Amino acid sequence: MVTTQQASERLADSRRAGVLLHPTSLPSGKLDDDAWRFIDWMEAAHLTVWQMLPLTQPADGLSPYQSISAMALNPALLPDNWEAELAGETLQSFLANPPSWLADYSCFCVLRERFDRISWNEWPNPYKYREPSALAELESECADELLFIRKQQCALIDRWQRLRQYANGKGIQLFGDIPIFVAYDSVDVWCHPEDFKLDDELHPWVVAGVPPDYFSETGQRWGNPHYNWQAMQQNEFYWWQKRLDWSLSLFDLIRIDHFRGLEACWEIRAEEPTAINGEWVRVPGNELLTALQSRYTPLPLIAEDLGMITPEVVALKNAFDLPGMSVLQFGFNGLPDNPHALNEQVVNSVVYTGTHDNETALGWWQGIHEHHHREWIMSQLDADVGAMPWPLIKAAMQSPACMAMVPLQDFLGLDNQARMNVPGTVENNWLWQYQPHDLNSELANRIAQLVDAHQRYPIEAENGEH
Repeated sequence: MVTTQQASERLADSRRAGVLLHPTSLPSGKLDDDAWRFIDWMEAAHLTVWQMLPLTQPADGLSPYQSISAMALNPALLPDNWEAELAGETLQSFLANPPSWLADYSCFCVLRERFDRISWNEWPNPYKYREPSALAELESECADELLFIRKQQCALIDRWQRLRQYANGKGIQLFGDIPIFVAYDSVDVWCHPEDFKLDDELHPWVVAGVPPDYFSETGQRWGNPHYNWQAMQQNEFYWWQKRLDWSLSLFDLIRIDHFRGLEACWEIRAEEPTAINGEWVRVPGNELLTALQSRYTPLPLIAEDLGMITPEVVALKNAFDLPGMSVLQFGFNGLPDNPHALNEQVVNSVVYTGTHDNETALGWWQGIHEHHHREWIMSQLDADVGAMPWPLIKAAMQSPACMAMVPLQDFLGLDNQARMNVPGTVENNWLWQYQPHDLNSELANRIAQLVDAHQRYPIEAENGEH
């Protein structure tokens, strides 16, 4: 059993504030000096949690929620001079004791390029079905290409661990994200087809998504294959245990994206063009979380419980004492029992002004055209703190929720031109980057005053107090 007591107790027992920013939104989009400077700015702002999106490598396009590996980090995060900075002894140690997923990942990448990025199920059968002789021949023929890919991962992991140590030393925790599903064209499905609902030709016969909701009238057809939960349960959720092991080697806290999918998943027949025609199918989430809890106690997980949440989903979250999420942009519809409303906030939760899928707070405000609705919203907020989005930011800081998270775009007061993602679309997402001059001491001081005024004090650093 691995204990995660320190991180979990801090989450439940103290009030903290943080910032949501994916590393691709750093000025260079890479893990260079800007990442260390960002941590320094967070320290000055008394922000003690850096939340980000998945660090994995996008399959096609830029979405970190559709990756070719649930484990491998995105090589695009490496700065240009990474090879020169990689110490020989670091690489030797890494190759002598590599992550369990590294060999398969590097083979997958080489084959993917060899076959012009067509899906693995269209590769020649010896590779599609992972015949040992074909893979052994690949190791011999492509030794240089495989080594280069493995060196990239070594450099990424080494750089990330140094960044995490730097952040932890300043009392800042790194908050990661696990997409509940994986992409079909991924090394995970290629290596473990038995863990997914595939037909005899290894094609998915049902795919994942969500029914019509706030974001889309036709729902969202993500296209990910569904898990074969019966097979996973028989092997004691081995793949999930390895996935959590790896994630917690990188992060202090983990958000499970689409947590409601651990109670029931929206299954869409693969031939359906949209997500409208589907059905909820129960999954053994209780058994999965029990298995994970036997390995990590308490579970350092946050449940992304947005969308169509049923009493069964709430019961599953509460059974494992997992914090949920509330989004203030959803809190002003005037409906009773709205879990996002200011008066419905609870301690064991993470409150957001908005997430990476929302409009920016300013963009949301600019889209409210009814004067009486604006007046009603502002009657619940503190206009004295300044123009929007600062009243919404203050409301997050005032919330009883143990953690308050604010996207950097909201701290910067940016409109929807800085929006990170529009769900259900593929164009112009995941592109926003801040400019170095955006992070100044005046902004840091303004944030620090709010953090301190609402007792979201910086946690004690490993090397002393702030």
